[in-house]
Amino acid sequence: MENLNIRQEDYIKAIYFLSKHKKGGWVSNTEISHYLNVKPSSVTSMLVKLREKNLIEWRPRKSLRLTEKGREMARTLIKKYKVLRNFFINILHIDDSPKINELCCKLEHLVTMEITKALEDLN
Repeated sequence: MENLNIRQEDYIKAIYFLSKHKKGGWVSNTEISHYLNVKPSSVTSMLVKLREKNLIEWRPRKSLRLTEKGREMARTLIKKYKVLRNFFINILHIDDSPKINELCCKLEHLVTMEITKALEDLN
């Protein structure tokens, strides 16, 4: 998986979640801005970076969608989140709470696929 910073990964996941409910997977800058609670200009700036990495299809002032590479990255991040959440809830028996969700959102960016696989094998 290509190295992205945490914020870039958050954008990839946001676009993925938003696109699941859209015909053809196309979403707008405004939708991303609202979803992430950021300024539209911040979205545009990030989209330029994601396009340079071939993670999105986009032209300024047009809708955008993830490329296959972007969708794969989003699915990997979501898998890490789910494995971590399952570990905390089902292995460590920690109550499902907003704290667990917040922790998993932070850790998914740091955990390697090797660690994810090892945690998955514990179940």
